[in-house]
Amino acid sequence: NDFVILPSHIYFAADDVVLDTRVSRRIRLKAPLVSSPMDTVTEHTMAINMALAGGIGMIHYNNEINEQKKQVEVVKRFENGFITDPKTLSPDDTVRDARAIKQRFGFSGIPITASGKMGSKLLGIITNRDIEFVRHSATPLRDVMTTELITAREGCTLEEAYAALKESKKGKLPIVNTAGELVGLVARTDIIKNKDYPQSSKDSGGKRLLCGAAIGTRQEDRDRLDALVGVGLDVVVLDSSQGDSTFQADMIRYVKNKYPNLDVIAGNVVTQNQAYHLIKAGADGLRIGMGSGSICTTQEVMACGRPQATAVNRVSKLAREFDVPTIADGGVSSIGHIIKGLCAGASCVMMGSMLAATEESPGDYFYKDGARLKKYRGMGSLEAMRKGSAVRYFAEDERIRVAQGVSGAVADKGSVKLYLPYLIKGVKHGLQDIGVTSVAEAHDFMWSGKMRFQLRSPAAQLEGNVHSLYTYEKSGM
Repeated sequence: NDFVILPSHIYFAADDVVLDTRVSRRIRLKAPLVSSPMDTVTEHTMAINMALAGGIGMIHYNNEINEQKKQVEVVKRFENGFITDPKTLSPDDTVRDARAIKQRFGFSGIPITASGKMGSKLLGIITNRDIEFVRHSATPLRDVMTTELITAREGCTLEEAYAALKESKKGKLPIVNTAGELVGLVARTDIIKNKDYPQSSKDSGGKRLLCGAAIGTRQEDRDRLDALVGVGLDVVVLDSSQGDSTFQADMIRYVKNKYPNLDVIAGNVVTQNQAYHLIKAGADGLRIGMGSGSICTTQEVMACGRPQATAVNRVSKLAREFDVPTIADGGVSSIGHIIKGLCAGASCVMMGSMLAATEESPGDYFYKDGARLKKYRGMGSLEAMRKGSAVRYFAEDERIRVAQGVSGAVADKGSVKLYLPYLIKGVKHGLQDIGVTSVAEAHDFMWSGKMRFQLRSPAAQLEGNVHSLYTYEKSGM
């Protein structure tokens, strides 16, 4: 808050501002927004909505391997285009099996094949209507499945498959080969999602939503990595409050050797020396920030860290030389902070408290003094460390733990379905005022010296905020 950016000439509309950016070397986004891998911020619901809005969600690892794997799997299955590995059942499976798939993955329309697997003869399909009023869960699917099917042949284009779905008015379109064996599936809901979310972040195939996840640097995190890659993880975050360690460098090298096409985001760092070590180890992206988050006490307790704007600028300057994107992580609590992070050199900003207490964040709402709240805690809080995040602070084996974060509560913000478009619109207006048409141009302006920053005294900061009112209301949207 101790500086502002000077305005420049406007010659374009806010809607003309392009927010395309990179979160890592190979992963491009339509919006420079990333949700933090915290257990009160990002699980599959948040990650799905972040990707639909053009950003990306990083799923936390304060859980068992299978639980994190399940979270990533739900995201990757949400929007598929051609679904090449749909859940299938056999005629001998029961209504109970079909209901279990629906409960776990949130969809029905399950193909029934002779063997219950892909590549087998397609015999029918099970929909909600087929099993909704079946009283006995042990009823074989052969007795209730729909056998009159509309299918498409292997080799058809996605557009042709969508056209067939529209004409048939069915929910799912099985794709079969000349022998009538199931080779794929197309879902009607994907057509709707593509129409409603044209800016969504998708993988290189253009079919599935992007999803990231965090891991640590322990030996067992290598098993966690294998499980996540197995369900389609797009980018992995090595999560540590102080990333410049031999543990993280070794983990970067391990990941890049075993999965050379998987981008690795390393950190956290605040100095050029820290960043250089991780870049040389093979990092594809960097998280910048140490002790600047609203629930982080590292600078207070450990006397270690750096003011966030300076950290972002200095680290981004070095990372730019190696074509490594950076993420401003910490201290982001407003649209203005997002804009400042981007204009200081970051390619994206990572949000924690800004997304906590939305409907899509983990946890339940509760009321205190008439306010609707959700719990929000730092991963360095004792509460989170007891659950497993102590590894992030190299304290998993210590009997006495020193907290580097707190637990608190954040006021309800509603749904990110409304909140994220609001943030994106605000960032576009901010860049318009600065006179730049894109994130890339903002970086060019900043590094060339065309963008001007003005330091603010305490009096100027007070003047630049709401003041001289007896009462006022400040709405987020």
